[in-house]
Amino acid sequence: MNKINQLFLILVASIGLGSFAVASESDNIDPYENFNRATNSFNEVLDDYLARPAAKIYTNTMPDPLEKGIVNLFRNLGEITNVINDILQGKFAQAANDSGRFLINSTVGVGGLFDVAQRAGLPRNEGEDFGQTLAVWGVSEGPYLMLPFIGPSTLRDAPSKFVDNFTTPYSHLEDESARNSVRGVSLLSTRAELLDLENVISGDSYLFVRDVYLQRRDYLVNDGAVEDDFGDLDDY
Repeated sequence: MNKINQLFLILVASIGLGSFAVASESDNIDPYENFNRATNSFNEVLDDYLARPAAKIYTNTMPDPLEKGIVNLFRNLGEITNVINDILQGKFAQAANDSGRFLINSTVGVGGLFDVAQRAGLPRNEGEDFGQTLAVWGVSEGPYLMLPFIGPSTLRDAPSKFVDNFTTPYSHLEDESARNSVRGVSLLSTRAELLDLENVISGDSYLFVRDVYLQRRDYLVNDGAVEDDFGDLDDY
């Protein structure tokens, strides 16, 4: 799955950014809707027959404290990506906060299983990624894209996902089976978190997810300076 994601994102970066200036000028946020809907249908089939059943088994068999600990662990690993993008965006105070969280949770928090930093006065931020960094640097988001296996994105965010992969610690494990196993647990944990949110979706699920994603990204890029109705759905 990792290699598929990387190859696809390289393809997006190579053929998509070449036409970035043209695409970003369009008033239509979803000019590739037919393609996106087809990809969305493909992703939904995979989810119906693979991801959702696996997530249900995971959450029904995993003790709640351990399930929460795994969520905390991967969030802690994500602080490395946060810190790098904090610095690239010039958010040095936030970089110090996120660095402190990583150090405290990685040690006192037993590798990140417990969010000790939160109780120590270092709150968890919304998160930073290279897509947000590009936005701060003035790169337009471009049209909406639904990516196979990956889900909602934009022309700006798609190659950024590939860049952020390099700042994810377990992506550098030399043992491929171990690397894929850790990534699989991460995806499973994330999908399990979304099970309780499925009932929120109403109407056309494609349009709902698209609007959630675009509004949430706008909220994150602007550091909360715009209204966000979907704060609990950021993992979508």
